[in-house]
Amino acid sequence: MRCIVTGVAGFIGSSLTDKLLSLGHSVVGIDSFTDYYAKALKLNNLQNARDHTSFKFIEGDLVGLDLKEFVADTDVIFHQAAQAGVRASWGSTFKSYTHNNILGTQCLLEACKSLIQENKCGSFSPRVVYASSSSIYGNAESFPTIENQLPAPVSPYGVSKLAAEHLMQLYCTEFAVPTISLRYFTVFGPRQRPDMAFNRWIRQALTKQPITLYGDGTQSRDFTFISDIVDANILAATKGQLGHAYNLGGGSQATVNSVLGFLGDTIGEGIDSLSIKRTERQSGDAKHTSAATDRAKIDLGFCPKVSLQEGLKAEIEWIDLALKGPLAEHLLSS
Repeated sequence: MRCIVTGVAGFIGSSLTDKLLSLGHSVVGIDSFTDYYAKALKLNNLQNARDHTSFKFIEGDLVGLDLKEFVADTDVIFHQAAQAGVRASWGSTFKSYTHNNILGTQCLLEACKSLIQENKCGSFSPRVVYASSSSIYGNAESFPTIENQLPAPVSPYGVSKLAAEHLMQLYCTEFAVPTISLRYFTVFGPRQRPDMAFNRWIRQALTKQPITLYGDGTQSRDFTFISDIVDANILAATKGQLGHAYNLGGGSQATVNSVLGFLGDTIGEGIDSLSIKRTERQSGDAKHTSAATDRAKIDLGFCPKVSLQEGLKAEIEWIDLALKGPLAEHLLSS
């Protein structure tokens, strides 16, 4: 396949790109290098891809690029680009969420729509596989949460991701742009963003620093390992019902306290060996998440393979190695 990956320098975008290239596909990667975390970490994510003959990198903002030029020669677009971060989405910074998550998505879809309208012989457009989020559910009414449950985001970030998902559905219905949305549930693993909980806790545990815990630790998440998310994206490139959304959860439901207990057992001498600083729950944090993935299993063939414990060990090893190399200062300052 000829692919576009937006947000290619990020955690998921770069991991997906490496897998696509290893399978023999070509990739045009787009990234604007927002300043949410260190650019050096993102450049390191691209180290393997940039040495590959089937990879082309474009630095730019989706809102300002002439996307039609790239879309016309593409089979599938993996739209990973977004302004991330639940807690940072409040206040004046929300404008970056509307710009990157909503307007950037609309510009991409407009390019696909234009291609369809200009194509006199048919309605060809690359399939758009959109990276949505479990944040669109907020504090869901039931668990595991099914896709047709009414979305109720509890953060501006969740609102922006839901808005972009609605755009996917609209452009599919009104203009025949082939879109699919994948609702990610708490993705973790090597290359995870430095602001995310597992990355922070592992770094803090390895360097014997206090671990900051928001809330009482009874909140739970459905954790999904990066390779399972990558596999689901590649499945969605050719499978699934257009215009639909699919939950992607790893099936590893666990509380924050149980995760910290595992980290303590793996890195130290039990949870009591960790210095945990407990603070108040942050606005926008859902209490629980749990994905019903029956639809993804049936339509996409999605079957998560990596357990929480196995995935955490892989992330611990990756961070431990990174802290001993040139990326250490960027990780420790995040």
